[in-house]
Amino acid sequence: MNWDIVEGNWKQLKGSVKEQWGKLTDDDLDEAAGQRDKLAGKLQERYGWAKNDAERQVDDYFRDRNL
Repeated sequence: MNWDIVEGNWKQLKGSVKEQWGKLTDDDLDEAAGQRDKLAGKLQERYGWAKNDAERQVDDYFRDRNL
């Protein structure tokens, strides 16, 4: 997975990310700005997941989209 591509296409990806994790706010997504660690941190906050679970969710989601 190439996080440079994710960051570069973040504006286009935000909608699908919000569909996947509905508890994330627009502000959360703006703050994450396509950065893996920040997105995982926001998922930890909103869903109460452990760090490794949040990171796995993020990695699985973007790997399934071949990014």
